[in-house]
Amino acid sequence: MRVFICFAGSCEPLDVPPDQTVGAMKQMVKDNFLVQLSDDKQQQYLELSYGGAVLQDSWALCDVGITSGSAIRCLIKSEQRPVMLVFNAVTGETLPIMGSEALLHVSVARLKTVVSMQSGLPVSAFRLSTPAGVQLYDCNQLQDYAIEVGTTLRLDTWDGWVEFLQGCLLGHRSTVQSHLSEKKPVMRFQLQVALHIAASLGHLDLAGWLLERGAHAEEPVGVHPYRQWCHQTAHQDTRKCPIHIAAESSQLLILKLFITNNLLTLACRDPGGRDTLKVAIQRGHRDCVRYLANKLCSVVSLPNVSLPMRIYLQIKRWVSLGQKKAASNRGQYTSAAFKARVGDTLLVDGFNQPNMCSKSRKAVTKPSRRNEAKALQPLPPTNNLLSAPHLPSLQAVNPADCKEMHNSWKQDVKNREEGLLNEIRKDDSSLFRSKFILPPIREGIPKQVFIGASPTSYHILIGSLKSSSQHGGRTPRENAIYCWTIASAFTEKPWLKQLSIARTLIRKRVHTMA
Repeated sequence: MRVFICFAGSCEPLDVPPDQTVGAMKQMVKDNFLVQLSDDKQQQYLELSYGGAVLQDSWALCDVGITSGSAIRCLIKSEQRPVMLVFNAVTGETLPIMGSEALLHVSVARLKTVVSMQSGLPVSAFRLSTPAGVQLYDCNQLQDYAIEVGTTLRLDTWDGWVEFLQGCLLGHRSTVQSHLSEKKPVMRFQLQVALHIAASLGHLDLAGWLLERGAHAEEPVGVHPYRQWCHQTAHQDTRKCPIHIAAESSQLLILKLFITNNLLTLACRDPGGRDTLKVAIQRGHRDCVRYLANKLCSVVSLPNVSLPMRIYLQIKRWVSLGQKKAASNRGQYTSAAFKARVGDTLLVDGFNQPNMCSKSRKAVTKPSRRNEAKALQPLPPTNNLLSAPHLPSLQAVNPADCKEMHNSWKQDVKNREEGLLNEIRKDDSSLFRSKFILPPIREGIPKQVFIGASPTSYHILIGSLKSSSQHGGRTPRENAIYCWTIASAFTEKPWLKQLSIARTLIRKRVHTMA
């Protein structure tokens, strides 16, 4: 069968069998027309078309209706080849990283910035790793990991966050709400991450709901609470705010929502010192630039005076800082309550097992459920336990003996406290005129549990008290009596001031032992 190949302005005949495939025909065209394809920076390939349709390599000529005398058009197509690929474990998609080979010599932090802009995820919500599973750290260069052109990296997120991030990317408010963490520090971080994604992708409904839940467009996303001890070495983009992301992504409706909610977002600056208007100008988003410029050049009308927007923003910022400082002095500013606490997990690069393996929430909670199931297994019959030969025989206990032991223990505690007070009076009898006695220890009363304390905080506290008693020579109760007795000598001070003095003495003693 003879067909005609139209290539480069000429039409040449070519004899092929009817069952010839398109892929084999392309090779014949290369040999007859001496076509050379370049694979340097752009990938070039041949494209055959018949009747306006592009022919696939696996098709046979007779199957697509090509008969003898048909004319087939041949073109050389070129497309830019990506430098590397990133497999997103959250969405299951592969992101192409375009550019020149110079991208292989940049830092990992720079690559994470590019991946963050393409995927919409903040840099603190994912990590990158090589095909061999080696994690890429921000401070290193890509060439340190021997990454070549065409390498496929892997993007992983925090364990138990897959469903949460999928809901954020799709803008499903109910999905995001159902997968928020029960821990307040982690939940607050998740709200900022969700607001970052909503600002990047333009999910207006999700962004409005997040603002109602307490997320702030003028606050940076930051790092995970487990990594707050390492925030000095965190990625620079962790200090970006959702308002900057909206300006970079040209999300005008999101910008209007953020500015309407809080005018201070106009004066918010990114890590490079740029405000929102400069970010929009450098990105070339005309609609955002026009809106922001009109806002900054407007006038704010107050009851007795009208102020330019820039002066009004500066005054409002001063007032906000003053309110935070005053609330902090009164102990009412609760922003520090969301920081890391004693007993929380601490993650340091290179020293912990990675907690960012993109495990689903069901896979993370499944082991704990297994443990609960084991703990709830039925106990063996009581008769079998009592009949075991290795158990000692039970003996009757006299209640009078228990009461006598308890009274002797209370008398011993009282004697020790009296001896401590006498020792204090001997040191300076003129200083202490009053005698302070703590209430007796009462057993059977459950210990107080602090709201928000981690499960291991109690064991850490008990260990600290034992260490203090061992090195200080006094039990915590004796130390409290000692410090309060000294503080009670300041009779001209009110009771709360005396309590503050006693607490200061205890802290100084702890620092001295350390």
